[in-house]
Amino acid sequence: METIQAYLERKHEELRLLNDCLRSRFDLPCPRSVDEVVRSKFQITAALRAEHELQEWKATETAWSHTADPASGPFAFSYDYQRADLTVRGPSFYELDYGSTSTAVYTASGMAAISAVLLASAQIVEKADVLVLPGSYGETLELIRGFVPHLRLEALKLPLSDAFAPANSRRILLLDSCSFAGAFEAALRCDGSGLDLLVFDTTCFAGRSGRIRRVLRWARRYGIPLVLVRSHNKLDSLGAEYGRLGSAVFVQGNEHQQWRAGGVEWARLAFETRNAVRLFGGAALPAHFPPFAGNAAYWALTQRRVAAILRNGRGAARYFAAKLPSLSAELHFTHGLYVTLRGKRVLNEAAARQAAEDMSSELRGEGFPIRHAGSFGFDFAATEWFHDATTDQYSVRVAVPDLPTELWNDLAAAIARWWMAHQR
Repeated sequence: METIQAYLERKHEELRLLNDCLRSRFDLPCPRSVDEVVRSKFQITAALRAEHELQEWKATETAWSHTADPASGPFAFSYDYQRADLTVRGPSFYELDYGSTSTAVYTASGMAAISAVLLASAQIVEKADVLVLPGSYGETLELIRGFVPHLRLEALKLPLSDAFAPANSRRILLLDSCSFAGAFEAALRCDGSGLDLLVFDTTCFAGRSGRIRRVLRWARRYGIPLVLVRSHNKLDSLGAEYGRLGSAVFVQGNEHQQWRAGGVEWARLAFETRNAVRLFGGAALPAHFPPFAGNAAYWALTQRRVAAILRNGRGAARYFAAKLPSLSAELHFTHGLYVTLRGKRVLNEAAARQAAEDMSSELRGEGFPIRHAGSFGFDFAATEWFHDATTDQYSVRVAVPDLPTELWNDLAAAIARWWMAHQR
């Protein structure tokens, strides 16, 4: 259980890490409240982006100056016109197992990364089935249905049994970090030798999460080609959403090992993905790479942040299960970063959005650190409408914050009281 004082001291360390990246640093006394923490983080990160533009004024879209040497903290960049050939040198956002090699393609967002990978697969296979678990990210499924005609969605149900068995068509498993916990665990207990490719959306897991390492080992055990796709402005920015940044990382067990599925042809996927990023104009912006990432202090603070969110998430799941048993939609996502609440009557998107706004507004008026905001991983609770693409049901998502234990417990109780009172 983390005290308020210990929490504020930890937040002061996070703020100092951000502040030390500035040339003109802010005067930073230890924050006295959650609101001060949030305000300071967004002010400092805005100043970081502004300084980057002033320092890197030669590094324009047209790459007009050959003396430009664009960088952002530990990241260095080289590119020509429109960043179509963007090369990034810097620390990895992952901790890959010893002996693994990887190729990273950075994009302007997480959706840009997964879109490029899936669209590029058309250059590798004529047709394939994409296997998706319950709880998979709705926009990814929408993308496949609407814009990737060579891929056919196959929604899996528990128990999985032989869902990954070899078939007449190529089979791609889309493993999503926002899947339901039971489905994610069931997948890693299956024999994956019948799969031709694994696309793993890691967005909801910290970059050094043990679950990512488990998936890496599982893919290696069955010789499955593996691509890690990610949005970096959630868990990789210390709760400040530094900038829109995504990546697709192609992982191999060692540099001499060809990918089993189709051999050399799957090894083309990284090349074709980079080509898709170029043609769709989805390259990353150097200014969006967090300059505070990559060092030991960053990793230690990120680990402590995510641990606090997960601890609060487990507590919230238990509390809502006890207090809101009939009004809880899903409490056990595999990432543990948010829960969803259902209405007594069926909600549509507009009703769920309004409920999120009303609850946040009223509880914030009572002094709680909660806002109606998309995304997750903040230092405040964030509410938003949520669509379950598997069931086509709408609910309200409560993203669990990095808050001291006692304060979060009080806020969770206030959320439960408000929800019960407005669902009668």
